[in-house]
Amino acid sequence: MNHDLTSGEPAAVLRKFCLPLFGSIVFQQLYTLADSWIAGRYIGENALAAVGNSYEVTLIYLALAFGCNIGCSVVVSHFFGAHCYHELKTAIHTTYCSCTVLCLVIFIPGLCLGDTLLRCIHTPLEIFLDSKCYLDIYTFGMPFIIFYNVATGIFAAMGDSKTPFLFLVVSSLSNIVIDILFVMLMRNGVAGIAWATFLCQGISCVASIFIIHKRLKEIPEKGRFFSWNIFRKLAGLAIPSILQQGAISIGNILLQGNVNSFGPS
Repeated sequence: MNHDLTSGEPAAVLRKFCLPLFGSIVFQQLYTLADSWIAGRYIGENALAAVGNSYEVTLIYLALAFGCNIGCSVVVSHFFGAHCYHELKTAIHTTYCSCTVLCLVIFIPGLCLGDTLLRCIHTPLEIFLDSKCYLDIYTFGMPFIIFYNVATGIFAAMGDSKTPFLFLVVSSLSNIVIDILFVMLMRNGVAGIAWATFLCQGISCVASIFIIHKRLKEIPEKGRFFSWNIFRKLAGLAIPSILQQGAISIGNILLQGNVNSFGPS
C-alpha cells in the first residue's frame, strides 16, 4: 500500500514510517555479519580476510546505489505528494533508464580493474585469489544492488517503508541459510559466500521491481519513457550523494590498504 505522509498526526505518521527504516539498518548488517562469521568459522582465517578485504572495495558500488536511491526518492516523492502521477511514472522510468546505462558503464571497468585495485591496496598473496573471486561475483551482482536501492527509494517516496523492510528481512535470513548450504554442504568456499549474496539480492531486487510495476499499473495515467528535465533533477540530487559516499568509500579502501600491510591475520 502507498501512504500519503502529508495527512494524519505528524508524530504518529513519522513513527510508523521510520520504525521499518531503523529495522532495515539492522538487517542490512546481517549480510556482512553472516558472510564474515561463516567465512571465519567454517572456511578459515584467510577466507575471513578475503571477504573483509573485498567488501571495502564493494563499498564503491554501494555509494553509487545510495546516490541513485537519494535522487530517485526525492524526485518521486515530490510528484507523489503533488499527485502528479504522470510525472511520477516518468521519473521512475527515467531512473530505470539512467541506472541501466550506469550499470553498463561501470560493469566492464569493475571486472577489468579488480586485479589492479586489489594490488593497489597491497592485498596479501595468500588471500588474493579469494578476494578477486568475491569481488568479481559481487560485480556481477552490482546491477541488483543498484536497482534494489532504487526500488527501496521508490517505496519510501510513496510512503511505504514496510514492504522493502520485509524484503530485506527475508533476504538477510535467506542469505544465512544459503551461505551455510554453499559453504558447509557444497564446500564452495569464498565463492559460495559471494554467490549466496548474489542470489538473495537478485531475488529481492526482482521481487521489488515487480511489486512497484504492479502498483504503477493501478494508476491510470501514463508516463513518458524518458525525460531530460527529470534526469537533470535526478542527477543533481544523486551526484552529490555519490561523491559524499564515494569519499567515505575511498577512505575505507585506503585504510584497508594499511591494514593489509600486517598480513591476513
